[in-house]
Amino acid sequence: MRTLLNDAVRTLIPRGEERHGPLPPLMLALTVTTGLVDSVSYLALGHVFVANMTGNVVFLGFALASADGLSALASVVSLAAFLLGALAGGRLGTRFAVHRGHLLRMATAVQTVLVAVVVVVAAAADGRVTIAVKYSLIVFLGLAMGLQNAVARRLGVPDLTTTVLTLTLTGLAADSTLAGGEAPRPGRRILSVLAMFLGALAGAQLVLHKHLVLALVLTLALIAATSASTHRLSTAHAAWTRPSP
Repeated sequence: MRTLLNDAVRTLIPRGEERHGPLPPLMLALTVTTGLVDSVSYLALGHVFVANMTGNVVFLGFALASADGLSALASVVSLAAFLLGALAGGRLGTRFAVHRGHLLRMATAVQTVLVAVVVVVAAAADGRVTIAVKYSLIVFLGLAMGLQNAVARRLGVPDLTTTVLTLTLTGLAADSTLAGGEAPRPGRRILSVLAMFLGALAGAQLVLHKHLVLALVLTLALIAATSASTHRLSTAHAAWTRPSP
């Protein structure tokens, strides 16, 4: 238990000598946004994911088999937007390969613009999800999440992919002392799971109570805050800004 708590504290409040510096808490904030946007997309946009592409591929298969309540077109559009966002994230990763701080700063700045467009569209429609609003939100949120996933992959912080939890949950069990493992980073892994859970819970509460725009504003605020924090922290050439080995 002490190891778990110490790891959790070091993830939330990194010490100066930590290899990844302030990246873990920043990426936890982005993990919260993943829970928020997927709750919005699933509950308000017709059972489609914009961040969880594993679920989307499964939904596409269900939709093609004529399952009720699912749209093959929505899944395909979301997959295409996500891949375009990931492509953009890959290009950013190449451009800012030598400075992880600049990479995250630029990526979150672009995400802020994309989600701001989403907020404007949803607010202009007064929270009503017409066909045009639905696909606008799917496209711009899918772009933002694809970009985030690609950049998180390039940053290379263990157990903080920000959009995928399957390997994190597997690691919690397979690497635990009960399985004979050394249980590395248990606090970070649990925080990652909790971050997405809390984002999904908050997003679901807002969407189910007809506060779609507020859920999107909260997402925008978190991403913008992450972008501003990264901008402030990445001005110096600290050790953590160098590429992950």
